[in-house]
Formats: sequence, C-alpha cells, structure tokens
Amino acid sequence: MNQAAYQVPSLLRGVLSKLPAYPGSMLFTGGLNFALKPHLPDDTLRQLEGRALRIEVRDAGIAFDFVCKEGTFRAARHEGDVALTIGASAYDFVQLARRTQDPDTLFFSRRLTMEGDTELGLLVKNSLDAIDLSTLLSARLAPLAAFRRMRARQH
Repeated sequence: MNQAAYQVPSLLRGVLSKLPAYPGSMLFTGGLNFALKPHLPDDTLRQLEGRALRIEVRDAGIAFDFVCKEGTFRAARHEGDVALTIGASAYDFVQLARRTQDPDTLFFSRRLTMEGDTELGLLVKNSLDAIDLSTLLSARLAPLAAFRRMRARQH
C-alpha cells in the first residue's frame, strides 16, 4: 500500500487547519456520545472522568479536544497539559474504526501515536477493542440506514 496515496490533500489540509477547533470538537463529541458512549462500561467512563483528551488527525491538520464529565463526552479547550493525545492519519483512523487494521500494528509502525498517560491509553484501546462492532453499527447507526433508504426512494 502506498501510504501517500491516502493522505488528505494539502489544499484541503490548509483549509481544515484554519477552521476554529471548538466546533469540530463539539461535532466529534456528539458522535462519541451517540455511537460509542452507550457501549462503554461505567467504570471506563469513571476512569476517563475529568481527563483532558485529544485526537489529532495529522494529515488533515485538525485536532479534537474533549473531556468526559459526568459520564458524557464534552468538547473542551485545553489550555495546558493533555492527559492523552492519540494521533494518526485520517485514513488510519478510518481503518481502525472499520477494524481492517490492528492498532498494535499501526502503533509499532509509528502510524498511530499515543502521548501522555500510557495507562489511560491502554484503557481506551482495550475498551474500544471490547466493543462488538456489529452491535455498534446495527443498533446505533440504524437510523442513518433508514434515512438513506427513504432518501433513495425520493430520487
């Protein structure tokens, strides 16, 4: 695989990197709360409580800052240290989400990075690995499939 073929184009990166970060973080946490939060155990949410977290999409030049407060992911504006930063390319994040790429493989090939609290990083990794992807996609994203079917009928 030619990794360069899967990078966000530099023109798009230039535009994305100039956008204000907070609205993107709000959209990101909305997605986390909708699709992921219902599948996370309460003890995982308690361990994430109040921790400053960041997801960096390196080739897009964007980052999503957030925190878990009272069991809900919320957008944040981190002014100091971040407990955990997870970084990768947009393509690698998609591969991780689709489970077509193993996080350990990406980590050891330096395509996925975790900076900060290693124990927290392992908690996040293990929690995500424990989620049954078929349940996640069928149960939480079914409304999107229904919307697509309705839209297809209109055209």
